[in-house]
Amino acid sequence: MSGLTISHVAKQVRIRPSAIRYYEQIGLLPAPARFSGQRRYDSTVLYRLAIIQRARQLGFSLSEIRHLFFGFRDVTRASVRWRELSKRKLAELDQLMDGIKEVRGVLVRLKTKCRCDTLDQCGKRVFENMQKNPSARPLPAILKHP
Repeated sequence: MSGLTISHVAKQVRIRPSAIRYYEQIGLLPAPARFSGQRRYDSTVLYRLAIIQRARQLGFSLSEIRHLFFGFRDVTRASVRWRELSKRKLAELDQLMDGIKEVRGVLVRLKTKCRCDTLDQCGKRVFENMQKNPSARPLPAILKHP
């Protein structure tokens, strides 16, 4: 038998074997050769997994990572692929940072200026402000809720 086992690959790149199987299932990793029913990987899978991990650490979605691998012509250099995806991600981050600043400003004002005794009072003031300025855009939803 030749090639790396899934457990060996998982240890090398510090992820769970289930993540490797998932990446195969969604097409980010090619299906490995099998010997006696066991997956056996070529060492290049380590490099692809390293790219996937780095991209995830940088905030890229699995869809964006799929685009990195498959959304360009085969002859497109890796540097061009990263440049294109980075440009998009930076624009997304700039927008997110603007939203964070806006929400932060509201929270600072709430902390220093809110004098409501009850949540009903608070809700009434929020509602009245919404009615006074119907064209005001809502605050961005910057945080993910469980």
